[in-house]
Amino acid sequence: MIEQLLAPPVVAVQAFADPVDPPALFAEEQALITRAVDGRRREFGTVRACARTALSGLGIAPVPILPGLRGAPAWPDGVVGSMTHCAGYRAAAVARAADLVTIGLDAEPHRPLPGGELDVFALPEERARLSGLTARRPEICWDRLLFSAKESVYKAWFPLTHQWLDFEEASITIDPDAGTFRARLLVPGPVVAGARLPGFDGRWLVGNGLLLTAITVTAAGAAEI
Repeated sequence: MIEQLLAPPVVAVQAFADPVDPPALFAEEQALITRAVDGRRREFGTVRACARTALSGLGIAPVPILPGLRGAPAWPDGVVGSMTHCAGYRAAAVARAADLVTIGLDAEPHRPLPGGELDVFALPEERARLSGLTARRPEICWDRLLFSAKESVYKAWFPLTHQWLDFEEASITIDPDAGTFRARLLVPGPVVAGARLPGFDGRWLVGNGLLLTAITVTAAGAAEI
């Protein structure tokens, strides 16, 4: 599934279930979940197993993947990446920093958001666009897709800025046919390769009861957004 969104130079690995035998963790990782419930321990281990398998595709030996600033994964030097997990899905994507400047990846169950949540994160202009999308393709849970796109935007933004980005500080436009979306930043964007980034372009897909969104940015691509 994830291979439809991310291609080389990205290495992406996914899992649709946790293994019967939990993946081995480094001591530093184990210490983070000693008091966690079983479900949290399993998703924590599986997504890190995905990440280490992805890193092996770059020729990088297994390393602890610990939360850094604001919980973002701390990747080995010279690597950019993103991880995600939800019910029935775990995934990680990595690339050499020489090839990409950031990755944002998010997975969500493909079902409508609970009532009232849309008002928490969607701008008025985004809510208006959702009405048109729903009329055009009612089989897609556009509210959940919008939320996922915003999550991917934040995951792509944070490694470049180390600053918070509120939901209302990016406006998302979704293309229902091309499987793409564009995020227009409403605050000054990060500077990439000497140019200020005005937003992010991403891709989305729906399948197997899930929806995925992903963003990748190259230094050259950033100048073209």
